[in-house]
Amino acid sequence: MTRELTLATGGTGTTGGRVVQRLEARGRRVRAASRHSACALDWDQPGTWEPALAGVTGVYLAYAPDLAVPGAAETLAAFTRCAATAEVHRVVLLSGRGEPGAQAAERSVRAVADAAGLALTVLRCSWFVQNFTEGQFAPALQAGELALPVGDVVEPFLDADDVADAAVEALLADGHAGRTYELTGPRALGFAEAVRECAAAMGRPVTFRPVSPAGFREAMAAEGVPDDVLDLLTHLFTEVLDGRNSRPADGVQQVLGRPPTDLADAVRRSAAAGCWT
Repeated sequence: MTRELTLATGGTGTTGGRVVQRLEARGRRVRAASRHSACALDWDQPGTWEPALAGVTGVYLAYAPDLAVPGAAETLAAFTRCAATAEVHRVVLLSGRGEPGAQAAERSVRAVADAAGLALTVLRCSWFVQNFTEGQFAPALQAGELALPVGDVVEPFLDADDVADAAVEALLADGHAGRTYELTGPRALGFAEAVRECAAAMGRPVTFRPVSPAGFREAMAAEGVPDDVLDLLTHLFTEVLDGRNSRPADGVQQVLGRPPTDLADAVRRSAAAGCWT
């Protein structure tokens, strides 16, 4: 009998790459797909979807740049229909916590999945710790100052390793179909507190400076950040980071049977691995 094959979209990204590593470590067959991987998958080119889905039984569905961008719901509904036609059995969707646009995309995917008999699990996530250690904020931390358009809002920052562990569990184990899990870290911190934890892990001073949204956008534009990325960042900082997501949730405990990883532990682990060097 042919072993089951999982497709990891965004398979070279923050969570997708971790999902691929975990599935391979378990001896599972996995296909990593992105715009620039050996298996090319471009959300703007539907002709790349069917080859990526050929022979696949499960999908880790991570959409870039974000489920909240215009057109995401329609694109993901079309992709899910393609997955159903390819006889995929199980889909795990990466989503964002507190994002109305992301939840609209969730509903679109779920409607198609329910009609086709696909087992769908949604992982609705808070902000990743990895934004500080390997993402958009890492160069600024390495340079000694992070300036963002946030004030005293707190966020229960989530370790991407917990996301990958939860995704693999939902892909491989029964009992998660139809469920939506809210994944967060164990405690809510302000951005200044998070930067202090990063500085402690780095062993050198790093400061956090609040700036206006206009000032942030101007600085990012001067660094060459594209307009579409600026629009997304502005949306996330002005809409999602308003306190709506400040309360930690128990999704990691529900899926994995253990507490989520604390930001302090995650950044220490990343620093030991040389993330800021």
